[in-house]
Amino acid sequence: MSNWNTIHQEVGQVARDAKNPHDTIRHRYLSNFHSRTGRNVVAYYSGWLQKTGPQFSNIIGINDEDKNGFMACFHSLDWSLGLDLFIHSPGGSVAATDSIIHYIRSKFGDNIRVFVPQLSMSGGTMIAMCGREIWMGTHSNLGPIDPQYGSQPAHLVLQEFDRALKEIKADPDKIHVWRPILSQIPPTFISSCENAISWSADIATEALKSGMFASAKSADRKIKKIVDYFSDAKMHKNHSRHIHRGECEKIGLKIKSFETKQEMQDAILNVHHAFMVTLMDTQAAKIIENHTGIFQMKSIGARA
Repeated sequence: MSNWNTIHQEVGQVARDAKNPHDTIRHRYLSNFHSRTGRNVVAYYSGWLQKTGPQFSNIIGINDEDKNGFMACFHSLDWSLGLDLFIHSPGGSVAATDSIIHYIRSKFGDNIRVFVPQLSMSGGTMIAMCGREIWMGTHSNLGPIDPQYGSQPAHLVLQEFDRALKEIKADPDKIHVWRPILSQIPPTFISSCENAISWSADIATEALKSGMFASAKSADRKIKKIVDYFSDAKMHKNHSRHIHRGECEKIGLKIKSFETKQEMQDAILNVHHAFMVTLMDTQAAKIIENHTGIFQMKSIGARA
């Protein structure tokens, strides 16, 4: 297996002969993975761990512009071969997440395997749920699907609003403490947060119902248990909580382990490290790429 360091060295070696060595290395390992599985391979990678700060929020998260990258990568593929989707994402727009899941399903039906080599959070977790199975390593994590509305966690907004009402009801003088906070909540914001929470749960429910549990007995009960768990903001305590593979298996998701076959684990992590090296070494902030070498890359400033 090539680890992060060896792939970084490999980029340096290729740089002597290639104009864009990072592109060459990524394509090499995506192509190798396709040769191993015989399935279509698409990687959807965000550089949110490298490009930090609010100035990057519009580019690193899931958004409607990403659909163009998927359209480019799906064009001319043999959809009957199914899809192996690699995802590394912090989440993003609920609407864009819903639309991307619908588009992926329109091309590949439920013949989708999702690979999470490191992190797939929030909306990324919902996209992972559209797979008939999710591949994870001991180091891999999904995240809660409680949505962010604007820049605020919707569940926490409702939780704090409910706390304010209870404290004011118990002691009317508390209104003086809460007034500066409550005055910052714009009209319709509470209802919008409630709708975002409900919508996220609906997206996850439909993704699981039409894929992973399409033919399962007692599917509704199993799906509700999973969606309730991933939507439970009070239990998870933080939108960025990392949910480990064992927890995902225990709650009922159909999980495959990287570690079952060493050659498969090596092939998965080679793809992952190739993308992470690109995101660390270059201006790239998001990459959507398939095994034929077609990709869309969003960069911060000029491309490195």
